[in-house]
Amino acid sequence: MVEELVVAAVTVVSAGVVYVAAAARIVKQYERGVVLRLGRLRGDPRSPGFTMVVPGVDRLHKVNMQIVTMPVPAQEGITRDNVTVRVDAVVYFKVVDAPSAIIRVEDYRFAVSQMAQTSLRSIIGKSDLDDLLSNREKLNQGLELMIDSPAVDWGVSIDRVEIKDVSLPETMKRSMARQAEADRERRARIINADAELQASKKLADAAGVMAEQPAALQLRLLQTVVAVAAEKNSTLVLPFPVELLRFLERAQQPNEPQGTTDGQTAIQPEGQAAIQPAGQAADQPDRQTTDRPDRQTTDRPDRQTQDRPNGQTQDQDGPTLPPSGSSDGP
Repeated sequence: MVEELVVAAVTVVSAGVVYVAAAARIVKQYERGVVLRLGRLRGDPRSPGFTMVVPGVDRLHKVNMQIVTMPVPAQEGITRDNVTVRVDAVVYFKVVDAPSAIIRVEDYRFAVSQMAQTSLRSIIGKSDLDDLLSNREKLNQGLELMIDSPAVDWGVSIDRVEIKDVSLPETMKRSMARQAEADRERRARIINADAELQASKKLADAAGVMAEQPAALQLRLLQTVVAVAAEKNSTLVLPFPVELLRFLERAQQPNEPQGTTDGQTAIQPEGQAAIQPAGQAADQPDRQTTDRPDRQTTDRPDRQTQDRPNGQTQDQDGPTLPPSGSSDGP
């Protein structure tokens, strides 16, 4: 009798152990347990820790409540300004309602992924290229709203959406590089022109000060010599002081011409007649004539004499002359 009681007790204990082992469940801290009893939702989600279910009747689904990082595959599209681009992004989301994530959607991860790809293509078509490259914060907010609207019914909350990279065609990259280079060159020229303007004003002020104080120019010259000598050059170019050049210029100026006295003939340049003093005749014996090389008489070829058969000679440019020794009168 005692043996039968011991065997029965051992059997009950063994059955209890088997039942507990089959019904025991462990829910982790970052999970929630959704129990379906005979296919129907059973109460609230099970909290983290040890829990029990009816073996063969209840089915426990564990839902991860952590933030999920899901990369969105690169989507190719045409922007509003007709530029073909490839854009990829990343979505951060988490489950806030475990029963809805199990019951209302078959696979909430796949659903969020497809919705993110569709929304990304839509954002590409509505945006300009400049917005994709420089105004991403606004696009991220718009993309987050587009994904979050249907995800609320699935028990999923979109934490944030970020556009990772925008791939452009090579031709577009070269065009943008040329545009940026031209803009940089334009700004550099403007800065150089502004610098030249400011430098010219300062130089004008410095020139005014040096004009008032000539010694300042000499000091500036010495400073230039010191600056050149500091470079340890083998050849030193030393310019002349401006004051020395002005002194030499004044020293080389000719004296004022003196007036001519009466009775003297002024020598005039070539091709001009000499001016005689008043009261003197042109044929005075004291007038001296100077032979000039440029006053020499040259025989003109057109003044040559030609022989006539009747013994007369005639100049080409003058009237007919009688032969020498002729006694014919007028």
